[in-house]
This record gives sequence, C-alpha cells and structure tokens, in this order.
Amino acid sequence: MAGDNQVVRRFPFCIGRAADNDWCLDAEGIWDYHFMLEWQKNEGFTLQTFEEAFAAVNDQPQTNARLRNGDIISFGSAKVQFWLAAPRQRGLRLREGFVWALVALVTLGQFALIHWLLGAK
Repeated sequence: MAGDNQVVRRFPFCIGRAADNDWCLDAEGIWDYHFMLEWQKNEGFTLQTFEEAFAAVNDQPQTNARLRNGDIISFGSAKVQFWLAAPRQRGLRLREGFVWALVALVTLGQFALIHWLLGAK
C-alpha cells in the first residue's frame, strides 16, 4: 500500500484491523482498534491510541499526541505520514475583472482629460 493516500473527511477517524474502522489495515502488529484521529478546536489534530495499543509519532512512543503537518505515525508494521491537504484557492476572476475595468476607466479618463485640456486653447 506504499504511496496510497487516505483522505479523512470526518472526525473522529478510527484506524485498525477490524472491518468497522474508518480505515481498515490488515498488517502485522495492528490491533483491531489501534488508534483514532480527532479534531479538537483548541488542540488541533490529535492521535489517541486505544487501550494497550502502541503508536509512535516521529519515533516517540505516544498514547495521546498532538499532530503536526508531516508527522510520521508508526504502528504495528505500518508507517503513515499525517499531511494536511493544500488549501483551495477561491476564484479571483471577478476581482481581476474589476481591477482591469478600473484600469481601463482611469486610462480613458486620462485621455479625455488630455483631449479637453488640448482643446481648451
């Protein structure tokens, strides 16, 4: 499964060997219910292992850990990298169109002013 991406859209997100987990991994050393990822408003993303399960974040054993972008989670014979998706950029066409219209209006205004000043002689 190397190189696979797992997109998480709902929290809590449970990982383990059992079929009712959100992500079911059948690898050596993974418990039926190994750990879960949670989103907490004040803490951010956290990892919480289930009872007696082992997980390491960046090679440091953890039962409850705050995750940061790029952290490596090791559990059983598996390693996964916690990564945040790139943010979606809102379309800027309306704003860009407004700016170009404003530039064109100012340019036309300058031509009109020059024409008026030259015609005033």
